Amino acid sequence: MSVAIKFENISKQYRLGLVSTRTLSHDLNRWWTMNIRGKEDPYLKIGETNDRAHKGHSEYVWALKDINFEVEQGDVLGIIGKNGAGKSTLLKILSKVTSPTTGTIQAKGRIASLLEVGTGFHPELTGRENIFMNGAIMGMTKQEISRKLNEIVDFSGVERYIDTPVKRYSSGMTVRLGFAVAAHLDPEILVVDEVLAVGDAEFQKKAIGKMQDVSRAEGRTVLFVSHNMVATRNLCKSGIILKDGSIVRAGNIEDVINEYVIENENNLAINLENDIHRQGSGIVIFTDFFVNNLNNENIAIILTGHDIIFNFRVKAKHECKIDLGFSFFTPEGIMMSNLYSNYQNQTFFLKEGYSLISCMIKEFPFCSPKIIVRGMIYINGVLSDWPNTHLGIIDIEKGDYYNTGKKSSANIQYLFKGEWQLK
Repeated sequence: MSVAIKFENISKQYRLGLVSTRTLSHDLNRWWTMNIRGKEDPYLKIGETNDRAHKGHSEYVWALKDINFEVEQGDVLGIIGKNGAGKSTLLKILSKVTSPTTGTIQAKGRIASLLEVGTGFHPELTGRENIFMNGAIMGMTKQEISRKLNEIVDFSGVERYIDTPVKRYSSGMTVRLGFAVAAHLDPEILVVDEVLAVGDAEFQKKAIGKMQDVSRAEGRTVLFVSHNMVATRNLCKSGIILKDGSIVRAGNIEDVINEYVIENENNLAINLENDIHRQGSGIVIFTDFFVNNLNNENIAIILTGHDIIFNFRVKAKHECKIDLGFSFFTPEGIMMSNLYSNYQNQTFFLKEGYSLISCMIKEFPFCSPKIIVRGMIYINGVLSDWPNTHLGIIDIEKGDYYNTGKKSSANIQYLFKGEWQLK
């Protein structure tokens, strides 16, 4: 399969702060150094990594630094990373909204971009007029656009307002029309940056289905930026992680998402007792979490089908009765299940100080490669502790759950047994 997009040594440098009289001196210095002395741009050397959380020493930062990767025709690439990682900058360079400081991009075919609400729309023009204008910008004839017009309007769901100026549209309506235009005007490359989050759930599902059709049935290339890991996994085949303007991982979308989510979870404070990021009265709080087998040995990996014990160490300010619960989440943030002690009519009377509460789970049925454990404590129905961090991240390996030596098929996350009978 041929390469649709090739990024070669793409870097983008920005200058921070307000424009002042120093800008001219910097420009003159850059011109003198590069054009008269024939040397490298002096400000490229002093640019710092774009870490938005910390104050730096240079006025220049690298929004992107040495980006190199290829996207094959028909591939759907997910670009993920925290806010400020450089995702939007990368797509803006691809869409020629801005130019790179260094490097080149080779792209085959027309590019349709949806980078923010209302991209490419003129607010004074009607929805219909904007469709024709966008198509003309992409190099399409009036006849080509007219053939697609009814399909675009129908997909967008804004037919009643199609002859109304776009400035009167809500943000959701604007996104609907903008995506419909971008997806239906036959671009070879479709670039979508997070804007679908503005739409409702029904439209998001519809839009993702359209992008799948565009890539699979029509062989077109899609670059998709989103903080919704479920949508990214469902849509994309491959992915990259951007961090501080650099690519830190590229590959299969499953592996990329798992690494991104787990790294973010690991970066959260896990000193539960001293963590200030929590909700509740604080009368009783979690201070530690660990997992044991039936031999009372601490384990870091759970085998599916084995009996295991979850241990929660808690600290009470005074005597009280509590209900303790915990939840299992996939790396994408989907809750798989939860269990509270009061589901089984069980509460715990605590004395002041530290206590250990254990919960044995027989024949552990989950087989997701990793499970994130979160917890909550209630006192008489009132929240006492809900840490924003996880209690722990557990590695899971498939064991002999059925005691037959046979294992379930791949990508199954929950196992169960049945009693079979021929009647």
